[in-house]
Amino acid sequence: MELDRDLQARQEARCLSRRAKEAQRRLASFSQEQIDGICTAIAKAFSEKAEWLARMAVEETGFGNAADKTEKNLFASETVLHRILPMKTAGVLKRDTSQKLWEIGVPMGVVAGIVPSTNPTSTVCYKALICLKAGCTVVFSPHPKAAKCTLEAAKIVARAAEAAGAPEGSVGCLSIPSMAGCQELMAAPEVNLILATGGPGMVKAAYSSGKPAIGVGAGNGPAYIHRSADVNHALSCILQSKTFDNGTVCASEQSMIVERCMEEKVRKAASAMGFYFMDSSQAGMLAKLLFKPTGGLNPEIVGKTAGQLARMAGFTVPEGTKILVAREQEAGPTRPYSMEKLCPVLAFFVMENEDAVLDKAVEVLTHEGSGHTFSFHGTDEQAITRFAMAIPVSRFLVNTPSALGGIGKTTGLFPALTLGCGAVGGSSSSNNISPMDLINIRRVAWGTETPETAAVISDDLVERLTEQILKRLN
Repeated sequence: MELDRDLQARQEARCLSRRAKEAQRRLASFSQEQIDGICTAIAKAFSEKAEWLARMAVEETGFGNAADKTEKNLFASETVLHRILPMKTAGVLKRDTSQKLWEIGVPMGVVAGIVPSTNPTSTVCYKALICLKAGCTVVFSPHPKAAKCTLEAAKIVARAAEAAGAPEGSVGCLSIPSMAGCQELMAAPEVNLILATGGPGMVKAAYSSGKPAIGVGAGNGPAYIHRSADVNHALSCILQSKTFDNGTVCASEQSMIVERCMEEKVRKAASAMGFYFMDSSQAGMLAKLLFKPTGGLNPEIVGKTAGQLARMAGFTVPEGTKILVAREQEAGPTRPYSMEKLCPVLAFFVMENEDAVLDKAVEVLTHEGSGHTFSFHGTDEQAITRFAMAIPVSRFLVNTPSALGGIGKTTGLFPALTLGCGAVGGSSSSNNISPMDLINIRRVAWGTETPETAAVISDDLVERLTEQILKRLN
């Protein structure tokens, strides 16, 4: 009966998108005060259920841990709300008296929100908040592996929004998770924009839908520990980042790069903190587990702890091991450690000098992760400037945990769970996606010159150009 299920999913997508369209027509007329009241209610209701939703997500997906997912849920509700409340998104946004120009915010309309299995509940709250703040409505498409917790998160958000005055249907979610339903949603004539967070296949489908889309590329960020770095601080940042929710944040570090002169110092300090440097045999065993024969990431390793991964691969590690590290020197499709690994596993590159470090970082990102994230640990501003000008990323982080800095928790970046990778990463935006990415600007422009003045200028310009041409001809 799979065909019947697909038909039901398609019909549900059509119904939800139509309801969302009607809701958006009404929401577009709401005042800034009304919009902010709805967003506040959503964040409050969601944060109250943050821990419960986190446990539900871990139980359903097997990814990560409840404590960190709770923190993600609070980040997606409380932190995002705090940042968006001061934003002006409804009505006239700006009046430029000198240029006689107004800017009016126009909601993009109905958004199809694609939800990943790695952040299935926090993404719902984050996307709902930025959509509704922009005057848009949203219909979510959950990942099949996280359908129950995503749907529950969407129900909490929808109830809170409607209780605060949002039109019914402002927040919807497919209850039948399937590719058929997702494709129908993305193709629905009522949908104006696709906000895609997920694997490369899903993001490609969003961009191939014929609709405007904001998608993200793969994260594969290297972390460079410069010789000016406080090594213990740098490693503490990497440890905090790479173990947060067991490495499921796309902005988390995927490799460490050091110069030869720093190798011994970094290895010694890292080993004392719970980094386990695998021998070649162990690294080979784990490499076979990380990726499927077809080349895709093995979902069974996503969000597992270092100890679990070692046992799955067939070897043991000391108690207290937090991160597994494999020595690597090359990047490419035959080098699994040079790619994104959504678990506490790192590649370790040792290069002869700073020039070689820069080349290797670019090589790694060019293979996978262009446009996403890079982290630099050190105090040498000349080196920071050099790397920032050359590394092909949208987020260049300095002395901060990459996972938390990239999403804006420990940096001044907008707090977001959808991180654009720019044109170099195949994305339409390089931003941490905010409500302002979901608004079009209507410009009202007054004439600044009279027709008579414009004509005089035009005649004068023609006369001068004629003189110049005649001089050249003579």
